[in-house]
Amino acid sequence: MLVACGDGGEGSRTINGYVVEAGAELAGADLAGADLSGAYLVGINLAGAELTGANFSGANLSGANLLDANLYQANLSGVNLNVANMHRADLVDADLSNADLTEADLSGALMLNTNFRGANLLGVDFSRSNRTSADFTGAIMPDGTTNP
Repeated sequence: MLVACGDGGEGSRTINGYVVEAGAELAGADLAGADLSGAYLVGINLAGAELTGANFSGANLSGANLLDANLYQANLSGVNLNVANMHRADLVDADLSNADLTEADLSGALMLNTNFRGANLLGVDFSRSNRTSADFTGAIMPDGTTNP
């Protein structure tokens, strides 16, 4: 059962006993299904975290560490992920539409059916990643060109 409390704004939120806030060390945390929409989570460490179905829409995750995180079916629409480390993250069926991923590391990430519509991918590292059936419609690609 997902238990959440807190101010619901930009401050900290407690979810399943985890204090979720900017700079928090939450490697391996289970936040599946958590509602963190609009949260200010700059520099948070969610390496290896279970984030299946989590809602981060409109959140600020710039500089976040999401190494090996499971973001299956997560809502990351409109999220700021500037210079985020998403190396080997599972982004299958995730929604990153209109997200800003400038200079993010998505190397080795799994992105099957991932929605990148209208996203800013300038300078993103996609090396060794699987982007099979990802949707890049209208996205700014790593080289600065806009995908039709």
